[in-house]
Amino acid sequence: MTETTPTALWNDSSTLHELETAIGWGAVGATCNPVIALAAIRADLPRWQARIAEIAAERPTATESQVGWQVVEEVSVEAARLLEPAFDAHGGRNGRLSMQTDPRFHRDPAALVAQAEHFASLAPNIIVKIPATKVGLEAIEEATYRGVSINVTVSFTVPQTVASGEAIERGLKRREAEGLDVSTMGPVVTLMVGRLDDWLKDVVKRDDLPVDPDHLEWAGVAAFKETYRIFRERGLRARPLAAAYRNQLQWTEVVGGDIVISPPFGWQEQFEASGHDPEPRIDLPVAPDILASLSTIPDFVRAYAVDGMTPAEFDTFGATLKTLRQFLEADAELDAIVRDVLVPAP
Repeated sequence: MTETTPTALWNDSSTLHELETAIGWGAVGATCNPVIALAAIRADLPRWQARIAEIAAERPTATESQVGWQVVEEVSVEAARLLEPAFDAHGGRNGRLSMQTDPRFHRDPAALVAQAEHFASLAPNIIVKIPATKVGLEAIEEATYRGVSINVTVSFTVPQTVASGEAIERGLKRREAEGLDVSTMGPVVTLMVGRLDDWLKDVVKRDDLPVDPDHLEWAGVAAFKETYRIFRERGLRARPLAAAYRNQLQWTEVVGGDIVISPPFGWQEQFEASGHDPEPRIDLPVAPDILASLSTIPDFVRAYAVDGMTPAEFDTFGATLKTLRQFLEADAELDAIVRDVLVPAP
C-alpha cells in the first residue's frame, strides 16, 4: 500500500518497539494521545518511575500533573527521533510524532495555542493535536497561523472535519498573506472512524433502532469517504487521517487517496499478516442501501451531512463527550502514577 498508492501509514502508538516495527512496514508517522502516552509509560514502567523521581528532585515545587506531562514530553521526543529520517525525506509532510494538548485545557483556546507552540518547540518533527470543538477550532486556526502543524483530534463527523480543515486553511492563508513559509507544514485532520461506529452502536442499543448490525460497521468509513470528497472539492490542504480502528473495512475501503491511515499496532499486525494488498477504494461510494439504513439513525445524519451540526453542537455530540472523558481519565491515571512515586503508600 505505501509503495503503490499515495496513502501514508502512521502508527497509532508511541511505544518504541511498536513504532520501530511499524516503520519497518512503511510507517512514516505516529500518533499519541493521553491514553496512548499512558500505555507507553506503563509498557516501561520501572524506567519511567525512576525518571519521575528524578524530575521531582529537579523540580521540587512541580505538581503531579506538571511532572506527569514532562514525562509525556520525554516519551514523545524519544519516539520523534525514530521518525526523523522520514521527516527529512518527506519535507515535513510526514515523519511527524503527534503530541496531544492537555484535555484539561479544552475550554481555553489561549492555553491550547500556548501548549501547541511549546510542544512544537520540543523537536522539529512534532505535530500537535487539538480537539475539534468550538474552542478547539479557534485554537487550530491560531496555532496554524503561528506555524504549528496541527493534527485535529476528538473528531468523528463530517461537519467537524470540514470545519477543522477550513480553520487550518484560514491559518495557512494568514501566514501566506504575511509572507511566512508554509511549505514544510504537514497538517492533518483526523476522523476517529471507529469511535463514530462505537457511538452509533450505543445509540441503536439505547433507542432500540432496527438497524442491521453489519451496516453499523460502515458509518465511520462513509463519513471518511465524504470528508475526503469535500476536502478535494474545496481544495483544503490538510490531509484527512483515519484513526481509532475497529474493523478491516476502515483499511480496505479508504486506501488509495492522498490521506493518512493510523491503525493501532494490533490492527497493523493483522493487516500485515493477512497478505492482502488492498486496491484503491477511497473514491468508491458506500452502497446506497447501507447509507439508507444508517440514515435512519438521527446521529448518523448529523455526522454525515456537512451542515449536520454547528460548532457549538460538536461539544455535546456523544462521541465527543465519551472521548474527552476518556482522555481526562487518562490524565488522572497519569497523576496517580506520579503520586505513587512522590507519596508512596506506607
